[in-house]
Amino acid sequence: MTQYEIQLLETLIVVIVYVSLFFVAKTVINNVLKNAHLQRARRKIIVKAIQLFVLIAVLVLLAGIWGLKQNEIAVFASTLLTALGIAFFAQWSLLSNITSSVILFFNHPLKLGDVIKVLDKDYPFEGEITELNYFFIHLETKEGDIVTIPNSIILQKSIAIVFLNKERK
Repeated sequence: MTQYEIQLLETLIVVIVYVSLFFVAKTVINNVLKNAHLQRARRKIIVKAIQLFVLIAVLVLLAGIWGLKQNEIAVFASTLLTALGIAFFAQWSLLSNITSSVILFFNHPLKLGDVIKVLDKDYPFEGEITELNYFFIHLETKEGDIVTIPNSIILQKSIAIVFLNKERK
């Protein structure tokens, strides 16, 4: 066998193992988390996070198979982990708000036109979502005021959806 054929075979094996792990892990993790009585939305987030880390591991393996040097793979992996660490743990940074907007877009039930109530002990308020962008959510209150809330704060506060937009029902 030539070097190219060996690399193709190794790639095929890694992809087959990844696909099988993808479905097995999803089922096993969901069953374990169901027994822990976690909400469905939380289970989905945990499954997606684990699948992301498995995908990163597969990409590193494939990079090694196809000839990237270990120091190049290490630089890539450390850069990626550093960016993820900053995004998830720096709550007041701009990067945190951008990451939060991605999470809100894909995994949160808030949509344009919904009327929500922010359940804050000191300053509760209610309003219709008029804009969702990378940094802020804009709410229009009954009085006509526009309130802007950083996306990272929305993930930290409890939110009650008072009225769903008609297009979502």
